[in-house]
Amino acid sequence: MIKIHQFTFNAYQENTYVVYDQTGEAAIIDPGMYSGEEQNELVAFIRDNKLKPVLLLNTHCHLDHVFGNKFVFDNWSLKPQFNKGELYILQAVPSYAPQMGFHYELSPEPEIFLGESGTVSFGNTSLELLFTPGHSPAHLCFYSKKANFVIGGDALFYGSIGRTDLPGGNHQQLLSSIREKLFTLPDDCTVYPGHGRSTLIGFEKANNPFF
Repeated sequence: MIKIHQFTFNAYQENTYVVYDQTGEAAIIDPGMYSGEEQNELVAFIRDNKLKPVLLLNTHCHLDHVFGNKFVFDNWSLKPQFNKGELYILQAVPSYAPQMGFHYELSPEPEIFLGESGTVSFGNTSLELLFTPGHSPAHLCFYSKKANFVIGGDALFYGSIGRTDLPGGNHQQLLSSIREKLFTLPDDCTVYPGHGRSTLIGFEKANNPFF
């Protein structure tokens, strides 16, 4: 049984996910906690559910999705895993975060980079990598065929799509990524996005104004 817990963190109302199964092993995806209070909330959930985080995954490396990378590393010795095309996005964060009024704790860099396809695994759970660039240059989504959900980062939202005006963004590329990688998933597949409420693939195919 795969379970997902969603937190909403930081000034950008970013969704951080803990995905875990009956083994107690867990993946932390896009840790956005910024304040001590938010950090404590994550730690308490992991402690109270007796979880063992074994993977730190980033869909992409914009500021609001990596605020907590250093905290996760400090607490569970996990370095982030993401596609190598996002590395320069991560490396740029220290230069712009202070200008935006944020204190940024430097994220460690990956020892393992994720490909454009393949899987990541923990416990009895396997997540398929879906390469969905457009919002950022090497954005990934994480799909569970078994549990019929996708952690969608900032590619597809309820009634919307990710912005494409940031460095490495490309509007047409994002539309293609969604059509080819996400809209080919089952209509009843749940999308857990990087911001806002969850949605269904079928609902977005029928109602998303960008398509």
